[in-house]
Amino acid sequence: MTPPLSGRCALITGGAHRIGAQIARSLHREGMNLVLHYRNSFQAAERLKAELETGRPGSVVLAQADLHETADLPLLIEAAKSVFGRLDLLVNNASSYYPTPLETATETDWDDLIGSNLKAPFFLSRAAAPLLKVSDGCIVNLVDIHAERPLKSHPIYSIAKAGNAMLVKSLARELGPEIRVNGIAPGAILWPEQGLDDVEKEEILNRTALKRPGSPEDVAQTLLFLVRDARYITGQIIPVDGGRTLQQ
Repeated sequence: MTPPLSGRCALITGGAHRIGAQIARSLHREGMNLVLHYRNSFQAAERLKAELETGRPGSVVLAQADLHETADLPLLIEAAKSVFGRLDLLVNNASSYYPTPLETATETDWDDLIGSNLKAPFFLSRAAAPLLKVSDGCIVNLVDIHAERPLKSHPIYSIAKAGNAMLVKSLARELGPEIRVNGIAPGAILWPEQGLDDVEKEEILNRTALKRPGSPEDVAQTLLFLVRDARYITGQIIPVDGGRTLQQ
């Protein structure tokens, strides 16, 4: 049987590793062609492209860009148009994440975290809109549970993700009826790359209803639902957090 998304095209920012890479695998398995954006992770992007194209050559294009360079963002859309002739899905996944305690946060931190988590998704979505309208496509943003519950010592990141959540709702109104816009707010899916000790991890998991971590596959499956099945859902953000947001 032909997969339901076969022949359609998705652009995934930050698609070379972690959650972005799993999203890429899941969408590709459903028959989609992919434009994988990366900034510095060329080798990881090359490995993922080779992995995916083992079964379907010519189905993945790599596109390097610094998302802080707003003027270059339309080039990512052009990559989808020039190679695949269409764009059906934009996944705003790329994100900077690190602590910025109030006493030591810098303007550079602000520009980086707001830029990657809010400014770039806004301008990239605007650039993608003409092609997405043609295909009745959709946008999915990776938000965060800390858009609603700020994370200690991460004020700028939390502010940026709160803006990203409003971006989902605002774009859903601006781009409807042709384009649906939704978000996913992960909880304890992958531990931060800078690492947490076992006690900290246990404390986080104890604040979830399911008392266990999730996986990138959980996020990817939720995204597939929003893209493939949820034709009457727009402007919504689905927590994938094991019940973390149930706790005070």
